[in-house]
Amino acid sequence: MREAIYKDLVRDPNILAFFYGGSLAKGNEDVYSDLDLRVIVRDEVFEAYRSNKKERAKNWGEVLYHEDFPWAPYSIAHYPSFIKVDTFCYRQSDLQPSPYLKHLLIEHDPNGIVSQLRDESQSIDYQFSQDEFEVWRGKFFAYLHELYRRVHRGEYNYAFQMIHSLSYSIVVGWYVEMGEVPNSFGDWSKVEGPRSPLSEDRLNMLTKWDVGKRDAEKLSQIARSQVEEFILVHRVLAERIGVPVKDEWIKEIIEIVL
Repeated sequence: MREAIYKDLVRDPNILAFFYGGSLAKGNEDVYSDLDLRVIVRDEVFEAYRSNKKERAKNWGEVLYHEDFPWAPYSIAHYPSFIKVDTFCYRQSDLQPSPYLKHLLIEHDPNGIVSQLRDESQSIDYQFSQDEFEVWRGKFFAYLHELYRRVHRGEYNYAFQMIHSLSYSIVVGWYVEMGEVPNSFGDWSKVEGPRSPLSEDRLNMLTKWDVGKRDAEKLSQIARSQVEEFILVHRVLAERIGVPVKDEWIKEIIEIVL
């Protein structure tokens, strides 16, 4: 598949560079990994390439089905071989040095655009700002309160979703605490399994927070355990950023529902 992609894209004069991110770039791919393809095109053809993205994927093999939105600048093509290719199309100006661009597998970069981006990204560490911290803890509190509402309405699938969101909020906190770059919210890729950066104790916590029954008391017990861990992580991050922990305020928010 990579060879077919290379032969197709390298001949296209409107493509300035292409490279891979994700597992392939980090060298920890397995038989279930997809191909995270990134393509930089000339500004004047960007819209044409975006609108033609599904047709382009057919050049690399028979497409079984697509999984994307027509207006999005990306395409997700699934093939009968069970390989999935996530193709993101960029203008050169869309990409700036970032901690997310530290690990790239460059396939074609005749003008050094991508290699320069990768080099400049090496010195950029992921920073969890005060604004991001405020959003993070505010969403945790909102998920907790929403859990209570949904359980009491008997909307258990919604309640399960809130439990998972509380878990992922804590995962974000763990990642930041460890200096890891968190995935976009709700992206559980590599959070669990052999490639996880989390300790065995933390992975066991995630297992303990699994939901399985429409049981209000059980969900409340899970939420109490999640809150206990949140308070610990919250303190670490607050002190690191230099903002007040405000224990009494947090207690007031939590005790409304627990």
